[in-house]
Amino acid sequence: MSHKSGFVNIIGSPNVGKSTLMNALVGERLSIITSKAQTTRHRIFGIVNGIDYQIVYSDTPGLVNAAYKLHEHMMSYVHTALKDADILLFITDGKEKVTNHAETLATIQKMDHLPILLLINKIDLMNQEQVMKKIEYWKAQVPQAEVIPVSALHKFNMESVYERILELLPEGPAYFDKDQLTDRPMRFFMAEMIREKIFLNYEKEIPYSTEVVIESYTEEGNLLRIRALIMVERESQKNIVIGKGGSMLKIVGTAARKDMEQFSEKKVFLEMFVKVDPAWRSKENRLKFYGYSE
Repeated sequence: MSHKSGFVNIIGSPNVGKSTLMNALVGERLSIITSKAQTTRHRIFGIVNGIDYQIVYSDTPGLVNAAYKLHEHMMSYVHTALKDADILLFITDGKEKVTNHAETLATIQKMDHLPILLLINKIDLMNQEQVMKKIEYWKAQVPQAEVIPVSALHKFNMESVYERILELLPEGPAYFDKDQLTDRPMRFFMAEMIREKIFLNYEKEIPYSTEVVIESYTEEGNLLRIRALIMVERESQKNIVIGKGGSMLKIVGTAARKDMEQFSEKKVFLEMFVKVDPAWRSKENRLKFYGYSE
């Protein structure tokens, strides 16, 4: 029996629904989903296995013009994903007129060596005329792409996308064990769950100035003991994250712990502490320490 495998890489501007799409295709909540832009900072693999195939989906950070060293690292994940894709999922939505990063769009427009599925997401927020206009627009922008309207949130047309991916998948061996869901360890997702709650509960610059480190992670039967550090750039941010009498930290911790318990299917004891790491987003050595490297 022949076997198919390949990297199906998701590229697009911030907030068009890349992480929602990834989670819908994988069937697990692997990527942060919030209404704020630039929530995904890493490249995350989600692996779907069948008897005769393995699809390695890859969620990437949104396309940005770099303002910090952190953004440069985020865009390096995008560039790598463009190079190693077997199938490219280029995602946009009804609001986007031009993609957020002109150079990346220009690169995609020149690609004629691999299949491109151009997904117009969030069509549940559009009428039929708007959908047809978007299809025509993107067919003109990327003529070699197959344009498919979808709603990742409501799973509309996701089966069609999945079936088309299976058709286009090249023959090859499995890259990962067949029982593996992702390339990331459990502690990575625990940190991401805390970071998601920070994005949901704080305004302005706070979420973007924050990094989460799992300092210790131990399993004791059906119990997980997790000690997490929330790193911020300034002392004033530390006070905001903690809140009066620790009130905000308690809200974040309670919400994160619920998600951790659901994801791990274990009881979770979570401790969180806030520390200042000045200007970490602009320092190469600190970014490497926090895991931002190819």
